Amino acid sequence: MVSSASNGSKPEKLMIRRALIGIAALGLGGVLTVAMLDRNGLGSATAADSIEHGRYLVKIGGCNDCHTPGYLEKAGNVPEDRWLIGGSLGFNGPWGTTYPTNLRYLLRTMDEDDWVQLARTIETRPPMPWFNLRAMTEADLRAIHRYVLSLPADDTPVPDYVPPDRPPKTPHIVFVPQAPKS
Repeated sequence: MVSSASNGSKPEKLMIRRALIGIAALGLGGVLTVAMLDRNGLGSATAADSIEHGRYLVKIGGCNDCHTPGYLEKAGNVPEDRWLIGGSLGFNGPWGTTYPTNLRYLLRTMDEDDWVQLARTIETRPPMPWFNLRAMTEADLRAIHRYVLSLPADDTPVPDYVPPDRPPKTPHIVFVPQAPKS
């Protein structure tokens, strides 16, 4: 049997051509939609997947080491509802004394786009490894934002930065290299 498409009339060929163009356009539209979603790291991942990925990044990225009081001393055995609230243990060195930011408070003051922009441009004092934020993908940064916002709000204040010419008034770790004793 011979298909009518191979020897059909001009109107039939035109209708088939338009149908094929329509199908191709729909396919291209679907591909572009998926590409746009994947560009933002959303793809087929659910919101819960993104939050869990953010939790994973916070945990392995060492964020809790400074931003969660007692995390290192307790080998990570700190309830998750106390994670990322900043702290009053300072880090003192030639730059002055810095304190870990309350990330729950900070990230609630900005949307995801603002957070991604900040993470891409921030340069902080030690010991914060700001350059690690810059190395993260946009999807990773967005996942961290979503995770932090999934935690209960907490506005625990942290001490302000202390310049190098002033002594800190809180407990602090001194980051000054020491020469070996001979």
